[in-house]
Amino acid sequence: MRIRAANHDDAAAIWAIIEPVIRAGETYALDRDMGRADALAYWFGADKEVFVAEEDGVPLGTYYLRANQAGGGAHVCNAGYMTAAAATGRGVARAMARHSIDLATERGFRAMQYNFVVSSNERAVRLWQALGFEIVGRLPQAFDHPALGLVDALVMVRQLQP
Repeated sequence: MRIRAANHDDAAAIWAIIEPVIRAGETYALDRDMGRADALAYWFGADKEVFVAEEDGVPLGTYYLRANQAGGGAHVCNAGYMTAAAATGRGVARAMARHSIDLATERGFRAMQYNFVVSSNERAVRLWQALGFEIVGRLPQAFDHPALGLVDALVMVRQLQP
């Protein structure tokens, strides 16, 4: 699997990955009816670096990396990941997470923080914990899951080695 920097030529492939995740409404606090232009503007926001994970030229996932806050909080980064449904269970999220941790460390970030991990997204929670993230906060009933109703959101953090 290869992970590379994305560009706007990747927009169609990234949209094909993120649209089903947005429409499902189970893991991201985004409007389920968000249109293509708004979704891509969000994903390719000016504060984000975007990457694509691909195998044999086929995009399997995408992630972004950014500073979590400005100023005094700029030493902590944040990332968001989405994997194509057909690639679930193939290690794409793990590969993207490892890539982002390595890249963040190279860039001088001191920690990585996930601000809003939906607690019912058990695969992601297990993966993040396996990669050294700790749950440092719980936001009770902060996410309205389309099938489960109100569920908690987690704040997870991992220190990075310079």
